[in-house]
Amino acid sequence: MPSLLSIIELGGYPNLLPLYRRLGFNVEVVNSQRKARSALKKRIPDVIVAEYIFQSDFRDRTSNLETLMAVLQRHPEVKVIVFYLPEQAEKLAMLEARFSLFARIAFPITAEKVEAALRSAAVTPLN
Repeated sequence: MPSLLSIIELGGYPNLLPLYRRLGFNVEVVNSQRKARSALKKRIPDVIVAEYIFQSDFRDRTSNLETLMAVLQRHPEVKVIVFYLPEQAEKLAMLEARFSLFARIAFPITAEKVEAALRSAAVTPLN
């Protein structure tokens, strides 16, 4: 059974847990990057779904995802799907210049958009 780590920091989109389970994923949900990094110490998932949050107040990073993506450089097989606000697309592109993302989905987030991305990730045959 493929595994999925869902990192929900802000939300603002439908509950996707039923979709993830319907597609056959073993899902772990966390609500912070700190908890996500802790989860990665226990198990490396096949897919990570996370929100991109631009943060200009950090001296050494521009978003919530830099540290997570740095950890994932050792695990290039993990497919990362990122939700982002359209007005932050330019900032997200800066992150993508440094780290590989599997897919990016602009708000508003719908189950249909997420399902399409997960089906294209197809780490194993999905239901």
